[in-house]
Amino acid sequence: MAEQLTSMLNNRSLPGCRSQLSRRPRIEQAERRLRDCARLERGSALIETLVAAGILIIVVVGILPLFMLATQTTYTQGDVATRITEYAQDKMEQLLSLNKDNIIADGFNDATTDTTVFPAAVNALDGTTSCTGTSPNICGLGGGSTVASTCGLGGGSMAPSSTVGSIPPAAPVTYFVDYLDTNGNLLTSSTGAYYTRQWQVSLDSTSCLKTITVVVASSSASASLKGGAVSMKLVTIKAANL
Repeated sequence: MAEQLTSMLNNRSLPGCRSQLSRRPRIEQAERRLRDCARLERGSALIETLVAAGILIIVVVGILPLFMLATQTTYTQGDVATRITEYAQDKMEQLLSLNKDNIIADGFNDATTDTTVFPAAVNALDGTTSCTGTSPNICGLGGGSTVASTCGLGGGSMAPSSTVGSIPPAAPVTYFVDYLDTNGNLLTSSTGAYYTRQWQVSLDSTSCLKTITVVVASSSASASLKGGAVSMKLVTIKAANL
């Protein structure tokens, strides 16, 4: 029987059998290769995880300073900027309300109310301030116009198209600057000040309008904050007889 099968294979009388017999060693070889590959890949998942974790740590350490910078900048632009905006509005409202606080003169022509203290001191009422209304002791909104116009009789302390007070970068002018601590409390001098408020008042050529400008800036004590010192400018126009 075996001799007959061998003879049939040699004579190709069973065409499918010989090809299957010759293919079997190839299949076994492929299976051995798969087993070898699986054996080599054992533990590769752990190695890949460790490599990925190492790369992630390197990236995080590299961008960590950016997160710190972003946090500090957010503090500067958020907290400090909000505070100086509030302080600028407070000063502007105080200056605009002089016509209510000063019963001696209307706010537009006021020159004797010291707004660097709280509550504002009126020289003509209590004499607690040296604001006499004449240079260099001019306070308030600088006084009325020196010339008569449709908005006043003249005889004041401000010439048309003139300015009293100052704003940065100009040096502060007495009675037109005050200082605040970190909590916004009013100080008697620049010592220990965290915020500086400066303001100026400009009279137009018609003597009927005054431009009030208030600038609040965080002082050099806050310069170490990322983003640098912060400032805010607020501008308002006040008309005569209002």
